[in-house]
Amino acid sequence: MIKRILLPALLLAAANTLAANANDLATEMRELDTALFDSFNRCADSDQLARHEALFAEDVEFYHDNGGVTWDRASMIENTRKNACGNYRRKLLEQTFRAYPINNFGAITQGVHVFCENATGRCEGMADFVMVWKKTDDGEWKITRALSYGHRPFDSAAANESAAAGD
Repeated sequence: MIKRILLPALLLAAANTLAANANDLATEMRELDTALFDSFNRCADSDQLARHEALFAEDVEFYHDNGGVTWDRASMIENTRKNACGNYRRKLLEQTFRAYPINNFGAITQGVHVFCENATGRCEGMADFVMVWKKTDDGEWKITRALSYGHRPFDSAAANESAAAGD
């Protein structure tokens, strides 16, 4: 009798703990995503570019379906400085953002984002993304792998569908 009562109670408590941990991770990773792209959006300022750079591991691999592969942070940041800083800003489609734990390593984030031209304000393109984040021994999060793929023209209807699918 006690087993019949105790076991479901323990399972419920464990499920609630897992859900709370998942929510905590999602919140923490969303804050990191905000910091990453807030600095990206203002990377024409060298201090902001340095903040952006600090979120990546030195040996980060960046895979871009149009631009190819970049094998280290220095090259990736130089490409960002030359091609993106001052030209584009990134907007996350909020409902598409997901975070998943990687046991004894860190987390994966994924979602859909839109890029808008600073000069015109027009949002020209959208893409899917995946980031692999490592939590270092000192508690800092660093991106070790970044994938930006499925680049396509911005379509507000598709963006709305992507956002709705995330619900």
